[in-house]
Amino acid sequence: MYNINKNRVMYRFLIVLTISSTIGLQAWRTLFNNFAVEIAGLEGVHIGIIQSVREIPGFLALLAVFIMLVIREHRLSALSIFCLGLGVAITGLFPSYIGLIATTLIMSFGFHYYETTNQSLTLQYFDKNTSPYVFGKQRSYAAAANIGVGILIFLLEPFLSYFWLFLVIGGLIIASALWGFSHDPSSRETVPQHKKMIFKKKYGLFYFLTFMAGARRQIFIAFSVFLMVKNFEFTVKEITLLFVVNNIINYFLSPYIGKCIIRFGERKVLSLEYFSLIFIFIAYATVQSRLIIALLYILDHIFFNFAIAIRTYFQKIGDPQDIAPSMAVGFTINHIAAVALPAIGGILWMTDYRIPFIGAAVMSMISLVAVQMIPTHNHKVESSPK
Repeated sequence: MYNINKNRVMYRFLIVLTISSTIGLQAWRTLFNNFAVEIAGLEGVHIGIIQSVREIPGFLALLAVFIMLVIREHRLSALSIFCLGLGVAITGLFPSYIGLIATTLIMSFGFHYYETTNQSLTLQYFDKNTSPYVFGKQRSYAAAANIGVGILIFLLEPFLSYFWLFLVIGGLIIASALWGFSHDPSSRETVPQHKKMIFKKKYGLFYFLTFMAGARRQIFIAFSVFLMVKNFEFTVKEITLLFVVNNIINYFLSPYIGKCIIRFGERKVLSLEYFSLIFIFIAYATVQSRLIIALLYILDHIFFNFAIAIRTYFQKIGDPQDIAPSMAVGFTINHIAAVALPAIGGILWMTDYRIPFIGAAVMSMISLVAVQMIPTHNHKVESSPK
């Protein structure tokens, strides 16, 4: 039985802010590539550099530990959502290379700092047999909200400019941040967290898997949609429709992924993810069908949800007081390669667009080997999922 009732207030708080965070990022990603190409006139190298800049706040996520010396963790979550909404709202005001770098930074600081605190709070407030389910439900609700925002963009795009689309969606996210500021879901029963950097040898595999996940993930984020827009001439309506279909699938599938982690353990789930991604990225580099490219995008999104298992693996091996600083350090490690890879990939794209995707397939193969080091004794089901 999942132990949610004990911390239902925190559960609701995280669900609302996670929905807002995902809406902001998804709306930005839905509109950004077409906005950058059609309005700002950017090329692949520009996109790659902007995507690298977008990951700088993730690289600086470890600073969240020090921010929490002066602001409580749940307050930082709400503040992060506010920054995310602000960055999205003003994107349409600056249709230039420099302007998009600036607004992307603001949006990204909000997104990455919220993700850091969300992971930390989920692992602190929910036990080992409940946290995978909670992560799955967060992704499910976020997918449902993305369906709504996708439909909204699809319907409003013929009547509103990019400026108004960014402004409306950003304003809704800011409103949810103000709601978050008015609530206090914290509990005195949780273990006090270290307010310093934590690096321990026993967390080595967690650090490595987090690093590799960030590296291969950025190839997907930076270049999959750009490939569809640039090489296959997907329109903003087609990209939006694809996002809606993708989120319908993930709405139903995400909770089951959490249950699979509980039932089968992190090692088996992550092995399936990385084995599949090898072939998905090779296909990105070789297929010439618009339909297959769209299918690859959906499959990649599905397997991305399996990365929940990296965090729940840490929960099984980590000390309770290390959760908050370790999630911050993990986010920074996740973004070490992410800061550089999109820019490098953008340069390589100019030589041959297939190179970044082949590189991602190699990284997936390395991750598949590494994940076999997860001890099977860490998988222990205390109660059957229902």
